[in-house]
Amino acid sequence: MGSRDKKMVEQRPVHNSEVYLLRPAPFPAIPPPSPPSPITPAESDFCAPIEPLSLDEPAIAAVCDERRALEGRLASAVHVLNTETTALQCITKLYSTDRIARDGFHRAVEAITRRQGEGGNNGKVVVIGVGKSGHIAKKLVATFNSLAIQAVFLHPTEALHGDLGQINRADALLLITFSGKTPELLTLLPHLDRALPLILLTSHTRPDTCELIRHRPDTILLPAPIHEPETTSFGVSAPTTSTTVALTVGDALAIVASAELHPSVASVFAKNHPGGAIGAALRRPHEEVRHLAVPLDGIASLDENGAGGGRITGADVLRAGYASPSGWVRLGGWGVVSPSRIRRLSSADLGRAIGELGWAVTARADFVSIAADTTVREAAEWIRGIMVGVTGRRGEDGTCRADSVIAVVEKGGECVGLLEVGTLLEGAV
Repeated sequence: MGSRDKKMVEQRPVHNSEVYLLRPAPFPAIPPPSPPSPITPAESDFCAPIEPLSLDEPAIAAVCDERRALEGRLASAVHVLNTETTALQCITKLYSTDRIARDGFHRAVEAITRRQGEGGNNGKVVVIGVGKSGHIAKKLVATFNSLAIQAVFLHPTEALHGDLGQINRADALLLITFSGKTPELLTLLPHLDRALPLILLTSHTRPDTCELIRHRPDTILLPAPIHEPETTSFGVSAPTTSTTVALTVGDALAIVASAELHPSVASVFAKNHPGGAIGAALRRPHEEVRHLAVPLDGIASLDENGAGGGRITGADVLRAGYASPSGWVRLGGWGVVSPSRIRRLSSADLGRAIGELGWAVTARADFVSIAADTTVREAAEWIRGIMVGVTGRRGEDGTCRADSVIAVVEKGGECVGLLEVGTLLEGAV
């Protein structure tokens, strides 16, 4: 090797294991922590057997028993609901098809509506029952009264000890008994005035099967049967289905009778039920007069050509009024007869020509006109002013009364409906 080659070898870099940092380290060189070591089980745990899953464990069995109990409870409740629903379906079919049931309902409504207007307006429904039927009677009394049909409850035992004084000559009697042979009612029966109409709400569908009717053959039968005995349905004879059906038939009687007695059932109910949530919902201070009016197409029309011989009598008006859903009758170009005036027709008026009954007919010229969009409250205040003579238009001569007729007109002058002053004042309460 030459001298030059020796110098090149000698100038080669030296390799070693040292590392030289030219700058300070940005982070301290701290080693990361070691991961946690697994916990080593005790030697005895390696051989511990796994417990098998068992459905017979007490906790699981208790949960299953509780679920079965809940399902059984709900199944029983559904059975009760279904049974009572079936009973209502059967009673609906009965009053839709059965002649005796339908005739009894017609006669019952007739007895109640006629008696409400007799005896100086003191006629009422006296509802009599004992036990569960007594509770149904009390509920129906409350319903009758809320719908402006005067009614009182009479306990049959208390009646024999002085409460018979509640009954007067203008009343109608409604007895409630599922069996039709309640001893307390049979004891009371001979002491009830035979001149008073007697309605019997019972499970019997034929008069000849009911013991109470055998003692009083002129009784009006109002059937309220059930499709099967309660012992069969529920294993106990506790009044359940029977009370539901009796209450339903009684409610139907109250609603229908009230609709025939009052032009607006909603108005009288709102007047008699001002409290609670129902009263709050019924208070509509911004309701318009149009909502109370009877539409013209809902008023029966009666002219000379359709009255038989060209002579309209009080009987013709009465018949047309009862057939009309609204209770109003329109007499061609003469005017109208309102429901309250129809109810005032006496037996002597029925054979007279309507032209002789000037008080019964309201001529168009005597209508009081009110704009259809007037609120009930505003219209009532204006009418009260008329009745006391404040406005100077009517009232001084007493021509505006509760049975005066209001024509509800649109802005163009078209009459869209009619109502009585009394109906308007009731609706404003």
